[in-house]
Amino acid sequence: MMTRTRRSALPAAPWMGLIGAALLLAPHAAKAQPSDLYYERTVMSAAGDRCGLFTPEVSAALAASAAQARGAALRAGTDPKSLEILKRTAQMRADAIDCRSPDVTTPAARVRMAFAGYQRISRMNYPGDISLWAADRGVGRTARWRLAQSAYFGSNKMIFGLAGRDGPSALVAVADFPDNATPYAARLVFRDTGRAPGPYLTGAPRQPLATKLPPRAATKMFMAEARGPAEADLLPKGAADAWAFRFPTAAVAALSDLDPREAVAVEFLLSGDRVRTAYVEVGDFAAGRAFLQMASR
Repeated sequence: MMTRTRRSALPAAPWMGLIGAALLLAPHAAKAQPSDLYYERTVMSAAGDRCGLFTPEVSAALAASAAQARGAALRAGTDPKSLEILKRTAQMRADAIDCRSPDVTTPAARVRMAFAGYQRISRMNYPGDISLWAADRGVGRTARWRLAQSAYFGSNKMIFGLAGRDGPSALVAVADFPDNATPYAARLVFRDTGRAPGPYLTGAPRQPLATKLPPRAATKMFMAEARGPAEADLLPKGAADAWAFRFPTAAVAALSDLDPREAVAVEFLLSGDRVRTAYVEVGDFAAGRAFLQMASR
């Protein structure tokens, strides 16, 4: 059974808040830049897949570590194209590695040893530039937020993310409207990577989330496929009741593919063509999702 240990996965931490020194493939890695960590963890992950070094749980941990290192590198100013080149280079290096070499077997053994402690962590926080994702892969009988971010928009409150009983089974937005407004629908709006290959960023520190979306013509959206009263355990803090909207499964993968520095909008549609909009930072959603996947294997 998992313990209730809580950790904070700070983006600039040398270990990236994950498995720790066992993931670092060279003595200098503790002082390495995020892009170096991303490269090294990608090499180890690819070598693990090719050589059959790890169980699915350990492979998922490596994927979470690499995803978080990528997010930290982007926030540190690394060009996304440079990271793609690093990824391809890492994969080529892994393809050329002798699976029986001590350069592979020694760090692989350290990764497996470290995972024995890592698997007992049930909760993790993933801070971004403005907001954070709170991940929870603990066990329980009731629905809970598995990967969630809170947002305030006007006097309204929202929690957005993955929720479920046995795991992250649905992408949900739960919103509380103090004036008893009743949205008849909701939609998730974010950058269309086919029309806009890169995020819309000004480079200003703590750029407001509302300005991190591209023009409407360069966005795509997913309409919520279900609406209903939210379960008590999913309510925003202090809310007596709230509306829950479930989005399609395809939106989860689309959100994971976005740049961690950008934002998405959740638009709640009201009668009279009124719209109330909440904003969510993409952040380390992909890393948090990988962290959760270890609990469902």
